[in-house]
Amino acid sequence: MSNQFQLFKRRRFSAMFFTQFLGAFNDNIFKQALILVLTYTAASKLGVEVSILNNLAAMLFILPYFLFSALAGQIADKYEKSKLTQFIKLLELVIMAVAAVGFVFEWYALLFVALFLMGTHSTFFGPIKYAYLPQAMKEDELVGANGLFQMGTSLAILVGMIVAGILTQLSQSLYWISATVLVDAVLGYLAARYIPTMPAMQPDLKINWNIITTSLATVRYLYSLPFLFFIILGNSWFWFYGATFLTQVPEFSKVILLGDESVVIFLLTLFSVGVSIGSVLCKTLTKNKVSLRLLPFGIAGLSIFAIDLYFSLSGLDINVNNDTLLGIGDLFNISGSWRVFADLFLLGFSGGLYIVPLYASMQAYAPKSHRARIVGANNIFNAIFMVTSAIFAIVILNVLGFTLPQLFLVTGLLNIVFGAFLYIKLNKHIKHAVIQTNDGIAP
Repeated sequence: MSNQFQLFKRRRFSAMFFTQFLGAFNDNIFKQALILVLTYTAASKLGVEVSILNNLAAMLFILPYFLFSALAGQIADKYEKSKLTQFIKLLELVIMAVAAVGFVFEWYALLFVALFLMGTHSTFFGPIKYAYLPQAMKEDELVGANGLFQMGTSLAILVGMIVAGILTQLSQSLYWISATVLVDAVLGYLAARYIPTMPAMQPDLKINWNIITTSLATVRYLYSLPFLFFIILGNSWFWFYGATFLTQVPEFSKVILLGDESVVIFLLTLFSVGVSIGSVLCKTLTKNKVSLRLLPFGIAGLSIFAIDLYFSLSGLDINVNNDTLLGIGDLFNISGSWRVFADLFLLGFSGGLYIVPLYASMQAYAPKSHRARIVGANNIFNAIFMVTSAIFAIVILNVLGFTLPQLFLVTGLLNIVFGAFLYIKLNKHIKHAVIQTNDGIAP
């Protein structure tokens, strides 16, 4: 297919794209709105530190990925995917109804329950959507479809956060938030109704409901496929890397750039748009082939622009009077600010070149009968790396006393080491990947 955007004319792509886009959008409206409510309202009412509430919220959303990813992979391999997706989207509607009650009556415990359930919803949907793509797409469509999915996810996260910020500023904001997440859940279910039937890959699979033994068995199976194991380590490193940078954006916007809330949104937009453009270009740059040829460029860009971000932030000289925070227009007129903006955009762009080839390879080389379980294993490692990212940032900033620019420098240097290790390992095992998976799509 010459133009990947033509995929939107295919129901087998567009229905799943909009289902996952609306799901990611809802995730981020709910999470961001909850964080803002916890920060500006709940903390003072409950007499609890803001950091404690926000970290608890982050933990509750990630926890289901540890607990249920392997089980979710089994279920996605055993059952037909369109009906399974519709069922999960109905559950999202129920969860958002619970969240709406929590918002309207300001029952914070109920909101935490809804957050855990929403994380569980995302955990069970993940293996379905990524195992669906290689089943529904033709061989020359897989890279383009992954690029569009990555673009959609990045934009859904960004727009969800922006919409949450807008809604919390309205009068009767809790009612607006509740109505928005409910409407979005309904739209997600309606989109799921258009997903074409996709036969189960292993309908005779006997599900092991023990989440501990299931998780261990899934990871052991993944380890027996070295190429896929290192692909998933590479995927998870992207989540570590992205979380390390994006978590610090609000702080360095305020502390280093002396910017207001609009600056935070602008910087997140730069990064997200960069990821989107890099992701979409992967199809053209790889000529429709599942290939790792772009991976070295992604690795190099993630390090070069992280290191340059250290120098560009360190070279800024911003002075304001009376603790006034600057807006976007003010920062544009400050010498050196454009270099910071370019670094963040190019970091995102490099991330797109990095992650799309890895996701496409994971789908192409995973055995059809175990494809969703491989995605489940991927989600387990992603969660581990994201938690590790938070610990890493705390150690660098609070224990070792490094500055934010120094954190970015260290992360960029680590990426050189990890990236070289990853590329060497992938090149070593790729020759055996098709033989091991037997039914993978050879690039």
